[in-house]
Amino acid sequence: MAYDRDAGHDMALELQDGYVCFGQSFGADKSIAGELVFQTGMVGYPESITDPSYRGQILVITFPLVGNYGVPSRDEMDSLLKDLPAHFEAHQIHIAGLVVATYAGEEYSHHLATSSLGAWLKEQGVPAITGVDTRALTKRIRDEGSMLGRLLQKTQSTQTSSVSTSLANGAVDTQDLTNGTEEVDWSADFAQVEWLDPNKKNLVAEVSTSKPKIYSPDPSAALKHPSGRPVRVVCVDVGLKHNQLRCLVRRGVEVEVVPWDYDFPKLAGKEYDGLFISNGPGDPAMMKDTVEHIKTAMAEARTPIFGICLGHQLLARAAGAETLKMKFGNRGHNIPCTNMITGRCHITSQNHGYAVDSKTLPSGWEELFVNANDGSNEGIRHTSKPFFSVQFHPEHTPGPRDTEYLFDVFVSTIEKSIADSAVLSRSVEFPGGTAEENRRLTPRVNVKKVLVLGSGGLSIGQAGEFDYSGSQCIKALKEEGIYTVLINPNIATIQTSKGLADKVYFLPVTADFVRKVIQKERPDGIYVTFGGQTALQVGIQLKDEFEGLGVKVLGTPIDTIITTEDRELFARSMESIGEKCAKSASASSIGEAMEVVKGIGFPVIVRAAYALGGLGSGFANNEQELLDLCKIAFAASPQVLIERSMKGWKEVEYEVVRDARDNCITVCNMENFDPLGIHTGDSIVVAPSQTLSDEDYNMLRTTAVNVIRHLGVVGECNIQYALNPFSREYCIIEVNARLSRSSALASKATGYPLAFVAAKLGLNIPLNEVQNSVTKSTCACFEPSLDYVVVKIPRWDLKKFTRVSTLLGSSMKSVGEVMSIGRTFEEAIQKAIRSIDPNNLGFNETAALMGIDQELQTPSDQRLFAIANAMKSGYSVDKIWEMTNIDKWFLSRLKGLSNFEKELSGHTTASITQPLIRRAKQLGYSDRQLAKFWETNELAVRRTRVDAGIFPVVKQIDTVAAEFPAHTNYLYLTYNGTESDITFTDQGIMVLGSGVYRIGSSVEFDWCSVRAIRTLREQGYKTVMVNVGAPYSGSNFLMDAPSVPETWHQLPWTRTLTFGIFLSSISHFYISLHSVLPRIVRLSQLARSCNASLPVSHPIFASAHSPLATASTVTSEGAKRTSAMSRKQAAIIPCPRCCCRCHCFRHHGS
Repeated sequence: MAYDRDAGHDMALELQDGYVCFGQSFGADKSIAGELVFQTGMVGYPESITDPSYRGQILVITFPLVGNYGVPSRDEMDSLLKDLPAHFEAHQIHIAGLVVATYAGEEYSHHLATSSLGAWLKEQGVPAITGVDTRALTKRIRDEGSMLGRLLQKTQSTQTSSVSTSLANGAVDTQDLTNGTEEVDWSADFAQVEWLDPNKKNLVAEVSTSKPKIYSPDPSAALKHPSGRPVRVVCVDVGLKHNQLRCLVRRGVEVEVVPWDYDFPKLAGKEYDGLFISNGPGDPAMMKDTVEHIKTAMAEARTPIFGICLGHQLLARAAGAETLKMKFGNRGHNIPCTNMITGRCHITSQNHGYAVDSKTLPSGWEELFVNANDGSNEGIRHTSKPFFSVQFHPEHTPGPRDTEYLFDVFVSTIEKSIADSAVLSRSVEFPGGTAEENRRLTPRVNVKKVLVLGSGGLSIGQAGEFDYSGSQCIKALKEEGIYTVLINPNIATIQTSKGLADKVYFLPVTADFVRKVIQKERPDGIYVTFGGQTALQVGIQLKDEFEGLGVKVLGTPIDTIITTEDRELFARSMESIGEKCAKSASASSIGEAMEVVKGIGFPVIVRAAYALGGLGSGFANNEQELLDLCKIAFAASPQVLIERSMKGWKEVEYEVVRDARDNCITVCNMENFDPLGIHTGDSIVVAPSQTLSDEDYNMLRTTAVNVIRHLGVVGECNIQYALNPFSREYCIIEVNARLSRSSALASKATGYPLAFVAAKLGLNIPLNEVQNSVTKSTCACFEPSLDYVVVKIPRWDLKKFTRVSTLLGSSMKSVGEVMSIGRTFEEAIQKAIRSIDPNNLGFNETAALMGIDQELQTPSDQRLFAIANAMKSGYSVDKIWEMTNIDKWFLSRLKGLSNFEKELSGHTTASITQPLIRRAKQLGYSDRQLAKFWETNELAVRRTRVDAGIFPVVKQIDTVAAEFPAHTNYLYLTYNGTESDITFTDQGIMVLGSGVYRIGSSVEFDWCSVRAIRTLREQGYKTVMVNVGAPYSGSNFLMDAPSVPETWHQLPWTRTLTFGIFLSSISHFYISLHSVLPRIVRLSQLARSCNASLPVSHPIFASAHSPLATASTVTSEGAKRTSAMSRKQAAIIPCPRCCCRCHCFRHHGS
């Protein structure tokens, strides 16, 4: 990246290969050198940077938003370990430096936070840089390997500015040249330090304890040796994380922590019962003394031995194996490891740059775990001694808790060896049976013909997402060579198109018709989880008939579905495993409801059983409101559940996948912008969560896994929580044991094909045998890492119904939703606001129907605009929070936009500076929006931006945060980057989608777009889809972006679209609403600028009859009105009165 002295950069990151990037400092004012590595975890930065394994390393965090939940108290001590900090993995920060894309500044939000991340880094003397394109950096490390780096502070004499506001943080410099001038020599402005390779130092000596220390368990839980002394484990500290101590002490053993070079085999009396070797930093080949001590302990074979991370490598070297340095290591919280004994695949947390070479393992040793992605060794065990070790971190913090059971295995082995010395001559035993036993218990389902139930007609709460899920199911079944039969009367769907299902019945999805089709077709299996609530209800009604009809229910059992749909059964099921639901009771009559509420107390929420989209639900603060709600609820269902109201709590969702062999993953978690009280279908949703700490995130993740395993779900499901924002108290709201609207969002937000995978799992194919279709080199048993943020906003068409209330509550009212993607929350939410309606400019003051206070306290479909109006009127974040309970982090980001709008409004296109334009674009402002602030037109703003050399880049949605190369067709545009992930050399045709569903424009346009793409591909054309609506599967590249002229102008590959832009699948909404002529002309201008052509077949330009008519048969209401204009198009000349030389009609007359 070229250096610009005026850009406000005060820190540089230099790599040893000569690559340099610039940003803003938010840590200590110092320069350092170290090894540059990346980590793909999305939460847990306090735990990561205090992990001693990172000693001497400059850590790049791939998730772009860092610092959101601040840092907890450094003074609070652990209740169990007494003199160790409660929230960190060491007494100090161990990384040499930190690199992030966007830093939250002082606007953090969490009930435990006492300071910002930047303040803590300054306390500890650790430098940090923000404003770096961390994805580009990650790709560089991935391709070239871990390398040395330097963080260089700008010298005081040349320093111009620093980060003053949170909105400046993360301003990635997207320019390679500065106004076309020659590149400035940057090095003279920055302090210089020598290169340093930390792996050549004895890092363990720097992080290990200096003297032995004993940590004792709670007396009530302490394990006792037959002699009466405590059961003791010697822990060799080669870089010990505190949670390893917690995991041991919590299990009742006394732990004596000794230095790395301590001669523990010579301990007086040798009164210890187990040997534990911790994690740590550096090259294991340097730890010769420790290896010799381990060899001695292994030769004596008097206790079980357990090693983690560096401890694993040291145990392997003591056994005679070799270790090797990896290209870039494994550092993240989503890495799948297969247990070679049981065949189970676990999601693990890892942080290492060296690995054991399994080919050098001597006889008597075997691989215990193997990395399911790259095949590297992840664990070993002795075949006749109780010695074992793992490369990953079963103590987690940060990361998933799935393998913490290994501490149970270790402690159990110690207890057994104390009771019976013969255990010391046997290998360690692991729960879960053998891989062969598990294969026999869950053989692959042998079916040749499968019936798939669709969702029928679209309704609120049940729309295009089930067309998507059903289509993906059929695609997966066909890939397995299975004949598919579909029942769905909805003709405007992709799944009913020719060439997908082998046979389609356009019949109602009811028990009677399904029974008749089964009797006629005689399928072997049936899927009822891909058709929404409609298909589930049919499955429940026919539950007792399927066996007699010779049909096997594939995927989640019907009994599980019944448990999740019946509120009372579900509450009892959760209580049986100690999980928390809201205090509740069921009622079958109004009188019974009035009676049970006395034991719960007001306020309450009333939910109807077996209802879709919260139908018949609502909040009651007194008996009269309860009576009114019960009348509605009992009209929709024979049973209601009355629950304690948790209105105002956070609402969090997890999408969970489980296979028949009990492999379980969470694909995506989502945090609602709106607190509990608004149906999640009517709420703004952000993925991944932005204000949950590692403890919060994995507490709820662990619960989700436990619940889904208990219920016996096979395939995909969704679990929703209410989380108290002032504590870790939570309640489970519900589980949807099927594909849902959230599933479609999660699938597209992550790139993980949820429905496709779920269909495979229903055939009892294990997760770790399904390939990740995005990378084509890793398995599907993993949890996606996102290096972007996703925002979903619903669309309501309530204005079309004059007597319908616009207030939002627990019953869903939205008819569609959009998803937007960005590298910052501000960028993503502004994109989403524009995608909802072309008339929306973004987050700015907008005319609203209601008063601000009334709108904030009683939310309606105008709530987001009311927040913008309130901020424009001077309302503080605290005041809006008191009225809405929306988390302050979200409100702070929006307040930053409001403040920035005021700054922008003080400029014109003549006075605006290049850094300010770039900053505006990185915060998601459109050219049209800026034109309003500067009182000019959109094309003038675009010309100013183009002249300044400010362009967006294209990034991939690849599920792995750039850790592995992706063969993906999911893309998005952002100004927060320095390089595109894809180079476009192929000529092709762009197909513009219809965007958000609305009344009069929904799934039929999905069908049109996909059919258009398929036809074009059959003709040999490359295709690009631009859309923000439901997922598509037929394009070479899918661009998630609003279908508006600015997006078309921004696409970097438009100059390769020699063949044209295809409009026939766009809803008439975009081409006939308001002024159609400027839109058409702008499109024609774009076509000429990129040497492309518009198909004359489109009704805007000609008749609907075309060579590509088979691709789309939709016509436009605006066709007649624009036919005359289309004949005049060739005569359009540049406007003589517009400075931007546009082809507008404003000054050409009619």
